[in-house]
Amino acid sequence: MGVSPVEVLALLAAGILGGIVGVVFSLASLVTYPALLLAGLSPVSANVTSTVAQTFIALGTVLGARRELGGQRALLLRLALLSAVGGAVGGALLLLLPGRSFELIAPFLVGGASLAVLAQPRLAHRRAFSPRGIRLPTALAYVAVSAYIGYFGAGGGILALVVLAAIINRPLGHVSLAKTALAGLANGAAAIGFVLFGPVRWAFVIPLAAGLFIGGFLGPWLVRRVSVRTLRMLIAASGIGVAALLAWRAYAGG
Repeated sequence: MGVSPVEVLALLAAGILGGIVGVVFSLASLVTYPALLLAGLSPVSANVTSTVAQTFIALGTVLGARRELGGQRALLLRLALLSAVGGAVGGALLLLLPGRSFELIAPFLVGGASLAVLAQPRLAHRRAFSPRGIRLPTALAYVAVSAYIGYFGAGGGILALVVLAAIINRPLGHVSLAKTALAGLANGAAAIGFVLFGPVRWAFVIPLAAGLFIGGFLGPWLVRRVSVRTLRMLIAASGIGVAALLAWRAYAGG
């Protein structure tokens, strides 16, 4: 399947928006996945192609958030290992489960992620417990969240933010940027399996990845400066609309 110049520009734009949304809200998949569906890819192919491309968000974020990520090298390296393990498990589940299973569950994942956007402020500020570093419960929780990110991803970053807030003793904005960089490793681990065994559409990966890199680089700037309340509402509303469309296709469209 070829990609027209118009589709290249559309995917580049979707990637930039997805990268920004991925950094700010951890919901890049709510932009990239529907964009690939509209371009004509099947649900599973769109998901694996989106996951491969999303590894470039982390690269952009690391470059754009060096100030916030500084001084956390040892802790982030340990978390990176957990993220990679979880991402690999999630990627394996996606490849092993029948494609129809993914079509049936995707509407609920997207809808749940969209509702999670509305709950993000409350979830992000539930820090009655002090960050204590990596302990067995938080390690297991983070591996589970990383597996979800590797399987589908939408909304997984919000869950990761809650877990990481109990591990990283930094301001929430710093934790959020660390979350984005680590999620890139989960996507990268899943992407290895997708590249070897999945239906990745490389013609779509290239423009989408370029946009995601740009969006990932710009995202930290927005985290520092922009109020995100209105954008949160818009993303939640659009995500619920996408979930409704996917549900219709899976359960009523045949």
